[in-house]
Amino acid sequence: MQELVLIQPGRTAETDLQRGATEAVLRREFEERLAECGPLAFRVARSVLRNTADAEDVAQDAILRAYRRFNKFRDRGRFKAWLVRITFRLALDCAKSSHRRQHRETLWSRPERQPAPPTAEDLAAANQFRSRLDRAVDELLEKQRLVLLLSAIEGHTLEEVAALLNIPMGTVKSRLFFARKQLAEKLR
Repeated sequence: MQELVLIQPGRTAETDLQRGATEAVLRREFEERLAECGPLAFRVARSVLRNTADAEDVAQDAILRAYRRFNKFRDRGRFKAWLVRITFRLALDCAKSSHRRQHRETLWSRPERQPAPPTAEDLAAANQFRSRLDRAVDELLEKQRLVLLLSAIEGHTLEEVAALLNIPMGTVKSRLFFARKQLAEKLR
């Protein structure tokens, strides 16, 4: 049985073989350099983050980024410094992100930041306003009410409302304007 080899237009089997050989050489060279410097990436991340789990994640991410860009890296003799720089920057980003998240969670966990539970008066006022709003919407002309419900309540854009109702955009805008104006007057 013969093996089927697909070749992209403009390329030959020889160039694909050369590319594969080059990639294998690059991969081997990367692995050799990583064997020397890999533990250093973890130590750098650990020194910045002071957390083993996060340091492992950052070191893996740094190694992955270095691997993806290794073929473009020219001065291979400076691989160690390059990997340390990548790891250090990723660790700093992780530390900043962690600090922001912790700060945000601390702020929102404070009792003064928590909204007060609604009182009976608040609930009664909200129910009263809701019933007034429903009555005011019911009193609108049907054309205005339909445009208002589609755009404000359902969240459709004005273009979508015009297409749904098969009316011009200007008509949609004017009906929406007058519906809002009448609602404001009735709710005062």
